[in-house]
Parts: sequence; structure tokens; C-alpha cells
Amino acid sequence: MGRLKTFTRRAFLVGSVAVAGGVAFGVYTVRKPHANPLLDTLDEGEAALTPYVLIDSTGVTLITPRADKGQGAYSVQAALIAEELDIDLDQIRVDPGPPSAAYWNQALADEAAAFMAPGDGIANQAAYGVMSSVMKVMGMQLTGGSTTVPDGFVKLRQAGASAREALKLAASRKTGVAVDQMTTASGAVGLPDGTSIPYTDLATIAADIEPPQDVPLREPSEWRLIGKPMQRVDIVAKSTGTQTYGIDHKVEGMVHAAIVLNPAQSGPLNGFDATEALKMRGVLDVVEITGGVGVIADNTWRAFQAAQAIEFDWGPASFPAAMEDHWQALSDSFDDDALDSRKRDDGNVDVSFAETGDIISAEYRAPYLAHAPLEPISAIVRIDDNGAEVWTGTQIPRFVQNNVARIAGIDPEQVRVHVLYMGGSFGHRLEDEVVKQAAEIAVRRKGTPVKLTYSREQDMTHDFARQIAMARMRGVVRDGRIEAYDLGIAMPSVIVSQMGRQGLSVPGPDSQIVAGAWDQPFAIPNHRVTGYRAPELAPISSWRSVGASSNGFFYNAGLDELVHAAGADPMEERLRLCNSDEARKALEAVAEMSGWDGVLGNGRGRGVALTQSFGVHCAQVIEVADTDYGIKIEKVFVAAEVGRVIDPVNFDNLVKGGVVFALGHAMNCEITYTDGIADQDNFHVFEGMRMHQCPEIQVRGLENGRRVLGIGEPPVPPAAPALAAAIFAATGTRLREMPFSKFVDFA
Repeated sequence: MGRLKTFTRRAFLVGSVAVAGGVAFGVYTVRKPHANPLLDTLDEGEAALTPYVLIDSTGVTLITPRADKGQGAYSVQAALIAEELDIDLDQIRVDPGPPSAAYWNQALADEAAAFMAPGDGIANQAAYGVMSSVMKVMGMQLTGGSTTVPDGFVKLRQAGASAREALKLAASRKTGVAVDQMTTASGAVGLPDGTSIPYTDLATIAADIEPPQDVPLREPSEWRLIGKPMQRVDIVAKSTGTQTYGIDHKVEGMVHAAIVLNPAQSGPLNGFDATEALKMRGVLDVVEITGGVGVIADNTWRAFQAAQAIEFDWGPASFPAAMEDHWQALSDSFDDDALDSRKRDDGNVDVSFAETGDIISAEYRAPYLAHAPLEPISAIVRIDDNGAEVWTGTQIPRFVQNNVARIAGIDPEQVRVHVLYMGGSFGHRLEDEVVKQAAEIAVRRKGTPVKLTYSREQDMTHDFARQIAMARMRGVVRDGRIEAYDLGIAMPSVIVSQMGRQGLSVPGPDSQIVAGAWDQPFAIPNHRVTGYRAPELAPISSWRSVGASSNGFFYNAGLDELVHAAGADPMEERLRLCNSDEARKALEAVAEMSGWDGVLGNGRGRGVALTQSFGVHCAQVIEVADTDYGIKIEKVFVAAEVGRVIDPVNFDNLVKGGVVFALGHAMNCEITYTDGIADQDNFHVFEGMRMHQCPEIQVRGLENGRRVLGIGEPPVPPAAPALAAAIFAATGTRLREMPFSKFVDFA
């Protein structure tokens, strides 16, 4: 990670050398395995059989490096390891492990490669090879992009199988029994005489054994866990209120801190007067940090109160003060000078438009959105002359490690990061500003742990929001069929904004500007999708499903208008246009689940949408009723093609949660700015879906695809357009801007 700045997202294959950012890595560098980080901190009697399996006399710990923010990541990772290790989930402990290049995320390369070279041909394979090599050499340890399952599906089972065989070798040394006469089950090695040796009794011997590599994995017919309902490893703690999250964590001797940042996000601090704050009970100090001040006190409440007593002289935000200027910046970006990518340009759209005077057009808008997880962000940092220690909920532990090292003036290897359970994220914890700020405070109080906690209001108003975006659609319908579809999308670059805060320069087009739009599985004769890069406005970041979160709405809404103009049935026309077997099966599944048979009538309507995002084809049908109290969302039907469902219970929960999340935001939520200051500061003005509004949701996981994929984000993009289409079918009102509550009431 110390070399991260050397790399960029642009990569090329030159012979047998991966080239990234001008630095060449030979085959040896790319293929060389990362060292097992667990070996650096082993205690006597412990055995780190792989980077994912740690055994001592007290039990077995499975390392689950993809962060758990409520989506069950620790459980699914543990299950994949345990499947081949032959141990039960109630016999193990889980630990996210240390930041390490060994835990690089291979699946992150998939989407980047597809954008570089679409399809499954030689060019795509080469692009994937390059991106995978870059990710490995960088040691990109990151949780995001619905990659936990696709990244770990083979890798973690291999780790479990390798550890299992090492334990059998250890048992053979202990007993003299040949390995091929042994079995394994429930955390023990079985011997021919019917006795068994617990794995824990073999730790000392196994520590001196090189785990076998390339162990064959078991066939699906032999699986004990994968595909079966599981009890999550955190379910008891979360059901009894005993789960400790980042905001709950305590370290002996710690002090508490609050910060005050410019209300106009990114604006400078010109000066401040903390005289009154320093007189308040429990206040230990007030220190200047980047962009604001930190207040140190003996508890969080007193730090919060003292923060309010400080007088400030703030400068203006670096972005436009009024919302109309943000929208104008997007509108002005539909220009060749702002062209970022055109990854789809089928047929000849311009000729099609020239041949008809009847062009259908529309404009769509998607607002800024806060991440707004239930748990506000926090971090504990301790810095002394020997190193630093961090306790926080994060999806980017190696970035955290490097940033704290930079602030403390030490080597990254001297920073120990403890990744804690998170009470939600939705992309929020892909940022580490709270850790940087805590480190800036902690470096002034050497040896004392400093716990920095954001208030709810501060967390929401200084969030790095979901991108604002605008789309313009033009289309031609001829003889009852869609002849041409031209979609332009303008938004600022999420990647540039997000990576810029890590000090990284990212050249080339931003795939997220057209994600969820350019590669949709519909064979329209003349079809073009263009991404336009708007200037940087308010600072933005990855929000659940990133670019597809708005583009799923844009693409499907435009398609729905063209289908209506053609006089076609929305489901039948999508099936006719569909050029992907996997997508077709997803559409057919929701058609069958919903009993789709045309118009509902009597003030009721239904809409359909399909979005491919993160490799997943996710189709949804939504049914609504127009009541005296407003629009009532009655039913939602979801089918998603993921290749393999690891845990059907967690899969069902993730899909339903994604639908509720997406619908609540589409109905009610936006972040707006006045004088550069966010207007929404808590849930009463950023209101999601209420319990009484939640519809019945039916979910079906499909397993027809070649690739095993994740499901955390794909349910989000199709929800808003399916709802908009259903409302149009019920009321005749065409919704082209979110939140929809600006135009209709919801019961």
C-alpha cells in the first residue's frame, strides 16, 4: 500500500508484463504470493496455516478480511472457509485480521476490465489480467462493489482446503497413520480406529508444516453449508443487544473528542475563538485540525457542548452556493468538450433521427443523497513514539493504515488497525476522514487514546454524498417498435472526488458515469449511451450501487417511455429486445412471480425494470394502488441472477433490504445546499420508507450464470424505475425526477 500512488486505473498488457501508471511488473512480481501476515504476530502454540486460518489450543479463528457492515460478510466468508475446513460455524471465531496485501480484492478487477474491453473475448481477458495484476501488486484490500462473495468463493474455499490437509499431515506426524486413511469432520481429524483428534490439539505440530497447495475443491453435491440456510455468526449478539459496534468501543485511558468543521463543506477556517469552550467543565484542550478544530474532553457530551461554544470565522464552500447552479453545471455538461466515454454506439443513431421528425425526448434528474447509516462514524486513535493503533469501522483498512502513518510520521507497518463491526455503511465507510481527524488530535496527546465521535447532524451534513446526476433521452419509435435510443448522462466523477481525498490522481474515463446504462442487455438497432463529465461540485463518494443507483433509473425510465410510445407491453417488449439469456430468465421469473398479464386497471398499476450492475441481472416488478391517501406500494417481485446463492436466508434479507433502501430514497430523500450548507441534517428531513409503507416483497435467486456474484448492491438500481413505471400505469403521471414525493403523495 505504500506504493499505491505509483498506480492508476489505466493499465495495459505489454507482452508478459503488466504495466500500470508507467511502472512495469514482470510475471514473477505478479505471481509472487503475498506473505502470510499472521506469521508476524504468532504467539507460542498458535498456527497460521494460511492467511485465513489461525489455530491455537483454545479454538479456531477464521480471518474474514471483507468488512461487515450489517450485510453478513463475516458469516459468508467464514462459511466458505469452513466448507472445506470441515468445521462447524458454531465452533469458530471470526476476526477481520490485520491490514495486508495478502487480502487483496481480486473481484474488483472485473468491472474495470469490462469497461476497458466489453464482452468475453480475448481483449476482455487481457484487460482482466492487467487489472487483476494491478490490484494484486497494489494489495488493494477494500470492501465494496458487491465483491465479497465473488472474490472469496474460490479463494476462501482453497484456504480452508489447504488448512485441512495441513492438519491431516500434522495428525499423521502425531500418530503415524497415513493421511489417506484419515477423515475430517466438525473440527477434528478422524482416525481409522474411530478416535478423533481436535484441530486445537494439532496446532503446535501444524505450525511447522507448509500447507499443501492446489488441493482439489469438493463438488457441490458434497457441500454441507453452501446453498443451505445458515445462522449468522453475529445473530445472537445482535438479537440480544450485546454486539459491540465502533461507536460502543472503549479503550482504557481514552479521552473523548468532537470536531467542528465548516458548515459549508470544504470551506476554509479563517479563525476561531475557543476562550469560552476552554472554561467549560471537563474540557481538556481545543486544537486546530485540517478544516476545523477538535475539542478534547473527558466525555463525548461535554466535547459536543464545548464545540458549540466556539466562535468561528468560516470561508465559503468551494462549490456553488445554490442548488440551481449545481443543476446548471450538469445541464452545461452535455457538450463534446465534456465527453467522458461512449462505450455503446450501436447502429447509427444520428441517421435514424434524421429520417424521422417524430423524436421522443425527456430529461431526468437524480439528487445528492446522504449515506445516513444508523451508526454515526467514529474512531479511536492512539499514537506514541513506537507506533500507532486504530479502532474503527472501515472498508479501507490499508488506506487507514497509510494515512495514520503519514500524520504520525511513522512507517505504515507501525500502525495497527482493528476493524470493528459497523452499524451500516452503504459506502459511507469507504471514506476515512474521521480517522485522519482523530489522528491529528491524537498526535498532540502522545500515548493517550483519543475517541472522536460525530453527532448525527455532523455525520449527515459533512457526508460525501451520492453524486448528483442528469440524463437526457431521445428516441425513435417506428412501426410499433423502438428504432433508436440515445441516452446521455452527466455527473461529476465519483472516482476523482473519492480518490482525490486519498491523494491519488485517476486519469481516464470514469466508468461510474455510465455504469448501469452502457451495458444493458437490450438489442435496440440504433443505441447510444454517452457519459459526460460534469465539473466537480459538492464532494461525492460511492453510495450503494454508485453510478448505477441513478443510471438504473435513467435508462429504464427512458426505455419505458419509448415502449409506451410504441404501444407495446413493457414486459413483452423487454423480452423481445433482450439479448442475454441470463437477463431473459430474470425477466421471465418476475413475470411469472407477479402473474404479469397486462394492465391492472381500477387505479392500480405495475411497472417493470431490469438493470445489470456488478455483473448481476436484477429484474423487478412493482405493483401500486392510487388511494385517497396517496400511492400505496403493494407488492414487489425480485429475481436476480447471481450464479450461486451461498446462504438463501441472508440472500433474501439483502435483496429485501436493498429494495426498501432504494424505494425509501426514491420516494423521499435528497440533499440540497443553501449557501453551500446542506439543508438536511437528520432523519426527520431525510426520511426513508416507514414501516406501514413497506410492501410485500418476494425474492428469487437464480443460479444460471457462469460467474458467482454478489447481491448487496444490484437490488437498488431497478427499484426506482419500476416504481415510477407503476405510478405512471396507475395515474398517468410520468415521474422524471427523484424524490418522487415532490410530485405525488405516498400513503
